[in-house]
Amino acid sequence: MDEEITSKKPVHEVGAVLDALSIEELEARIGLLRDEIVRLEKVIETKAKSRSAADAVFKF
Repeated sequence: MDEEITSKKPVHEVGAVLDALSIEELEARIGLLRDEIVRLEKVIETKAKSRSAADAVFKF
């Protein structure tokens, strides 16, 4: 029987206890959070552009 090996992406929970994590694990979490910040900033930028376009259309 073949079992699929799945690798879980590290997850970070805000406020989690960090004492048991290694420096490498902490650095990996920082990387994840930085990537997430970039992703959120892109969504904000897209939404701001959509809002500006809508405001321009409905302005009198």
